[in-house]
Amino acid sequence: MDNFLKSTQGELTIKTSGQSLYEITDKINSWLNNEHINSGQLTIFIKHTSASLTIQENASSDVLEDILDFFKKLVPEKSSFYRHNIEGKEDMPAHIKSMLTQTSLTIPVNNNKLDLGTWQGIFLFEHRHDSMKRKLKLTLVGM
Repeated sequence: MDNFLKSTQGELTIKTSGQSLYEITDKINSWLNNEHINSGQLTIFIKHTSASLTIQENASSDVLEDILDFFKKLVPEKSSFYRHNIEGKEDMPAHIKSMLTQTSLTIPVNNNKLDLGTWQGIFLFEHRHDSMKRKLKLTLVGM
């Protein structure tokens, strides 16, 4: 068995269709299956300032709806609240939501799969109303 530390990088493009939480666990596990690193750490970085990443429950859609409702209340889309609104009423709220969440995640990898808990999934949290193409940078380090 080869015990030398290795690393690899890749990029995924995720198409969104408005504000929502999009589960991307299977897409990331598919990418991991093609890599030759059995165990290690995967860092996922989203290359945008108006979308984010989160680990969340993937068993009940009610959880995702409650999160969306909570963020609508926490960061209202009232253009009178903000100076920056070049791309619409959700422009500045999208940046604030991104700042309050995460732009990168680090997750253990075991047997070429994400080593998540029973009800955990990886989600892209889209903060824009419009359809977008979001780019994710994946960096895997391990053996």
